[in-house]
Amino acid sequence: MTSFQHPVLSLNGKPSGSVDLLSNVFQVKEINTHLIWEAVRHFLAKRRAGTAKTKDKWEVSGSGRKLWKQKGTGRARVGSIRSPLWKGGATVHGPHPRSFDYAFPKTARRAALRNALSQKLSEGKILVVDGWNLESHKTQQLQATLEGLGIKGKALLVGSEEKLIRAAGNHPKLQTVDSLGVNVYELIKFDQIVFSKEAVLALQEKVKP
Repeated sequence: MTSFQHPVLSLNGKPSGSVDLLSNVFQVKEINTHLIWEAVRHFLAKRRAGTAKTKDKWEVSGSGRKLWKQKGTGRARVGSIRSPLWKGGATVHGPHPRSFDYAFPKTARRAALRNALSQKLSEGKILVVDGWNLESHKTQQLQATLEGLGIKGKALLVGSEEKLIRAAGNHPKLQTVDSLGVNVYELIKFDQIVFSKEAVLALQEKVKP
């Protein structure tokens, strides 16, 4: 597998070496946008709660007696006050709790990740730092560090360090994720992706073909 050198920065914004990235993970030649769309669709479908529910006839409260006799009244026949035809009655063909998840092959998910990573890298929106060795868990300090790295918009910070998670937790434009939890939806959602060197190598090992 061919690889290339990608620069690594320290949290101070100074060069701190480089990291070997695989070309078939971060430099896919033809981006498959449909595969990326399918991965996002699967992610959002899997995340749906699926808790919408309406009551069937047997679940609606009310007497089960026949309201009036079948014949001789001149009125339409009716068997129960819980009929869907009546106000406060049951709902016909309403939603019930269900899972919206569907089969999406692991190979396709990993291929979609490779395409999304390649697209982000080609746009210059992936940054690699040597580590998340923050001095404090304060949000203000993390924001100042990111601004020093040239990051001002919404950013996905890939790492599992406790100080990083606590510092980013109160910021509306920042989100942290473990390297093995990176998904296509969040790669597209955020303007910038910041990996630690350890995290980008772990993700690369996971998604390489």
